[in-house]
Amino acid sequence: MNKICFILILLLIGCKQQPIKTTIPTWQLYNETEELQTNQDHEIERMQYKLIQSKYLDKNKIWESLIPEMQYFSQDEYVNLKPLILEQNIPTIQGHIQSGALTYEQLVLWYLHRIVQNEIDSTKSLHSIIALNPYCVEEARKKDKEKSDSDHLIYGMPILLKDNINTREMRTTAGALALAENQTGDAFITERLKSKGAIILGKVNLSEWAYFFCRPCPVGYSAIGGQTLNPYGRMKFETGGSSSGSGTTMAANYAVGAVGTETSGSILSPSSKNSVVGLKPTIGLLSRSGIVPISSTLDTPGPMTKSVTDNAILLSALSGHDPEDPASQSNTAIINYKEELESADLNKIRLGANNQFLERDSLYALNVELLRLAGATIVEFDPPEVELTGFGSLLGVDMQYDLPKYLGEHAAEGIEIDNIKDVLNFNLEDTLIRAPYGQSRLAGASEDTTTLEVLETLKTELQQKGRSYFKAMDDERLDAVLSVDNFNAGAAAVAKYPCLTIPMGYKENGEPTNLTFIGKPFSEQALLKIGYQYEKISKARKIPDGYQ
Repeated sequence: MNKICFILILLLIGCKQQPIKTTIPTWQLYNETEELQTNQDHEIERMQYKLIQSKYLDKNKIWESLIPEMQYFSQDEYVNLKPLILEQNIPTIQGHIQSGALTYEQLVLWYLHRIVQNEIDSTKSLHSIIALNPYCVEEARKKDKEKSDSDHLIYGMPILLKDNINTREMRTTAGALALAENQTGDAFITERLKSKGAIILGKVNLSEWAYFFCRPCPVGYSAIGGQTLNPYGRMKFETGGSSSGSGTTMAANYAVGAVGTETSGSILSPSSKNSVVGLKPTIGLLSRSGIVPISSTLDTPGPMTKSVTDNAILLSALSGHDPEDPASQSNTAIINYKEELESADLNKIRLGANNQFLERDSLYALNVELLRLAGATIVEFDPPEVELTGFGSLLGVDMQYDLPKYLGEHAAEGIEIDNIKDVLNFNLEDTLIRAPYGQSRLAGASEDTTTLEVLETLKTELQQKGRSYFKAMDDERLDAVLSVDNFNAGAAAVAKYPCLTIPMGYKENGEPTNLTFIGKPFSEQALLKIGYQYEKISKARKIPDGYQ
């Protein structure tokens, strides 16, 4: 009898130790007709969508390989860990991990749980995730065992990449069906992140071909991922583009940080529309090797995060000289951008305020005054009128040469396109699926006959015009010029000036808007220091309703 009782006790103990499986919900395609019809009266023409859900991507396939890991992470555990992760910055999360209150594995599972929980809900789905790294939980588990391998704060942090940045674990599509099978190696910046211990959590949706594809067409749309939606107003507000998924996933807390890319406004715009911090660095600060290009003259990746602190940490992890990128800076010093964030003294800072914005944007005026009261010297100025004639030709001709270079050096061998014309012809085979909004912008780039000699002259002229717009920087010895959202993105792009955009509040209708700091080349450290002080006094960012 005693022997039987002993066996029963052992069985009970074994049952208690057996982890409880939870059922992972599945995504079901829904009838979006009514939702689309309601939006046909939208005041913004390009928000009169033709479709929302992807006609290519089965969402269940995104997380299918991770189900064996995810099914042992419960809703109760998700709720219990939420205060340790939601809206917390990297140093705070690392502190929880060092204290034993959290593990890297739990951190990754928490984000995976949150992504699936929201993305299977047709009333909350942002259509922002294109792929998840099938090895991310396994990698996190290794990080828990190897904590001493890196002293960088990015260690063990789950990061999302815009889907024009190569990473070997997932395909890199630029949102285009022509690149649907583009299985590549790592981009240089992906290698940098991994070398510092970051975990690549997944790939995010974008405006197809980085919004150098169709016109007018919705920002945040791609044939691969469907229509990215804004968590602050899913069918009400634009997501900004082209790094749409990078912005929306940060707003909704789908990862610790994200990487976007910008040619002109593609980090600044989605950061502003989604109330997150975005940095467009100086061309050459970060490598572009292994990133699907538009223009080698103006393209750059950059960090997108929920705070300036996290932005500085992610920028440091991305940095490094790349001998394969001609624009990459050869200086070997890697700056710890976080280290000096608190050292800026606003009493010694001179900032330029654009009179045009002061007159017509009350939030801008309010935040300029906030900086003035905090000690900054505010110099009001009227910028000269500048026409960036030839800007489209610069991008179009660059892409004629830069896209074939990427396809030859960094794309998968089986990819059957070699140039822009091949992409156009591929899409013409089934325009309803591959190009429902047309492809006029890409067609224009293909037809541009500007010579390389003229192009070089054009680049010089545009840079001079861009810098003349910000001449107040020199005239008034300014540390930075204050702008709104991506309003001066074009001038800053051709001037090759870095931009840091930070949440400054919300319009009366609830739409987010940002204050943007524009500085001289390679002034990222100064911009981050000023931005950090501004963020402390403004405290403007709020998590979107329904995503708390």
